[in-house]
Amino acid sequence: MELTSDAFLGGRVQAWQPAQGFRAGLDSVTLAAAVPARAKEHICELGAGVGVAALCLAARVRDVHITAVEIDEDLAGLAQANATRNNASIDVVIADVLKRPRTLARQSFHHVMTNPPFHDIGRGTRAPEAAKARATSAYAHDLVAWLRFARALTRPKGTVTAILPPEQISLALEALAPEGKGLEIIPLWPKPGAPAKRTIIRIQMNAKASLLLHAGLVLNTTAGKPTTEAEAVLRHVQALIT
Repeated sequence: MELTSDAFLGGRVQAWQPAQGFRAGLDSVTLAAAVPARAKEHICELGAGVGVAALCLAARVRDVHITAVEIDEDLAGLAQANATRNNASIDVVIADVLKRPRTLARQSFHHVMTNPPFHDIGRGTRAPEAAKARATSAYAHDLVAWLRFARALTRPKGTVTAILPPEQISLALEALAPEGKGLEIIPLWPKPGAPAKRTIIRIQMNAKASLLLHAGLVLNTTAGKPTTEAEAVLRHVQALIT
């Protein structure tokens, strides 16, 4: 497998990842930035890939313990190597999330985060490369099952944070909060006036607050340069917790 060594958070995180197939990028960084974790807490990432989101969270919040779940053995091996490389407390578990592995104790994590396979196989074609297809595509009912498992792992008053395209918000509501209670939606705008291509969905367990739609984060100016707010999150390790 050909690898590249890539920098995230302005070089604070260094990670090996495959040169071909699914590659971590902006989604992983913004996902990690949106998790309201604190020191000493336990976090689970479902579908961790090579561990970039977990590493970004560990770089922002010191002294957290992260369990990273990944089905692909090669990617899981890279995730463990990247954890060692970055001196991060991350345990990598090789497991299929859709089989709801019993090795992960229910209601045992303060926070669960995930960049799930959200492209609906029923609506289009999958990526030609098998590993990338598995990482990015699933049937709609599998996405619901994935998010429900994330919820099952979360402690009372804990949070689930996911990054999804806007067209999957309805499935996220079905899986996480049918009544919208405790749910927050943070759009990620490519530039002013452009439709959001990604949204952060965050829910607090057992919360009674009504659904909250935030103003969101504008990633680039009309000239195509990163906004100051985006740079703070993507390079300077600022939390995306509005």
